[in-house]
Amino acid sequence: MDVAEPVELQIVERLHEALPADATLTLPFELRQKSRLRTWLDNGADAGLFLPRGTVLRHGDLLRATTGLVVEVRAASESVSTAYTDDGLFLARAAYHLGNRHIPLQLNSGWLRYLHDHVLDKMVEELGLTIIHEQAPFEPEAGAHGEASAHHRHSI
Repeated sequence: MDVAEPVELQIVERLHEALPADATLTLPFELRQKSRLRTWLDNGADAGLFLPRGTVLRHGDLLRATTGLVVEVRAASESVSTAYTDDGLFLARAAYHLGNRHIPLQLNSGWLRYLHDHVLDKMVEELGLTIIHEQAPFEPEAGAHGEASAHHRHSI
């Protein structure tokens, strides 16, 4: 973040209580992993994230700025591959092989999703899944040792 130019709004805290949001911030997964970031709220306001190192923002998280403004995080639609199957073994095999490559995965019943990659698509298709390329929010699993707040779920 460029320190020479101060940001209008400094976002410094993740809230753990449900409050009404005054504004929204839509970011792709890559940027939701940054604890220091110059960005713009959906209304165009200049903002800077100053959160504890290692913070991963999830869809629906609420943040507070130094002004008291409450900001709701939204997962941006991104170019993803969603792989479908009715066969649980095929899904487990695909998840295993992608996880073995340390690919972040979003999992649900009958499908998994990862950031679009044609090489991974070919592998997953060869494992028997049907791939759909789409623009959709990407909310991968936090991991077995992810931060506690990442274990809550928000529907997107």
